[in-house]
Amino acid sequence: MKDLIKLTDLTLDDIKGIFEIADEILKGKYKDILKRKTVVMFFPNNSIRTRVTFEKGVFLLGGQTILFSTETLDKKEDLQDVFGYLNNWADLVVVRHKDIDVIKKIAKFSCVPVINAMTSINHPCEMLSDLYALSKIRNNLKEDKFLFCGINGNIGYAWKEASEVIGFDLEQCCGMGYEIGGIVSHHNIDDAIVGKDIVCTDSLPSSVLKDFNRCQVTKQVMEKANKGAVLNPCPPFYRGEEVSDDVINSKYFVGYEFKKYLLLVQQAIMIYCLTK
Repeated sequence: MKDLIKLTDLTLDDIKGIFEIADEILKGKYKDILKRKTVVMFFPNNSIRTRVTFEKGVFLLGGQTILFSTETLDKKEDLQDVFGYLNNWADLVVVRHKDIDVIKKIAKFSCVPVINAMTSINHPCEMLSDLYALSKIRNNLKEDKFLFCGINGNIGYAWKEASEVIGFDLEQCCGMGYEIGGIVSHHNIDDAIVGKDIVCTDSLPSSVLKDFNRCQVTKQVMEKANKGAVLNPCPPFYRGEEVSDDVINSKYFVGYEFKKYLLLVQQAIMIYCLTK
């Protein structure tokens, strides 16, 4: 059994293994692999895509989900004691919590695999889903040039984790003061876009919009990228802010199509953590 806390906990072979499981699910393998198994989940009330895909994924694999709000983990009872009891009944734990140290502590005391469904500094399952989708349309991700447009937050750091494991080139476009350490940063999208194949964005807090006025991805901007380049915004995205309306309605946008794989990859992650 294996936990998934950060992408950097995985090797390239691990990621390939998860992708192979996803392919096998499409072929009908692993039906009822979660039969008579219980997945305990902790999600905030505002989670939509991640929660729906994990819950449906468990259901389609024959399992049962028991859902708690994330706030349940912040009560007075020590996590060592919470999971001392849950170890009697849970077969897998999926947690979305802003503090990655809470998830690490859960993994320490849990006797079953723990999956990080998002923190304030990363989002490994979302990245694996996007990478799987990209692998279906790109020949070799290691050879692609990635551009992340956004702040130094969980999506940016998650793309950095992905680049470290897979080995692709990653740069950032951001306002001054929002740079991610360890990668090349640009402060003008017209410069940043040159030579890029994969453009990823994250939504911006209202308080920083003025600092990103030279970073918006538009259709005209995408036309300056490499031939065959794609735009993959992290939802929720906001037209007229980090991306323009015309680029979302253009051939460059792959967001809706990519997210259909989220369900499949969440299932593959659970199977991988339970069987490896």
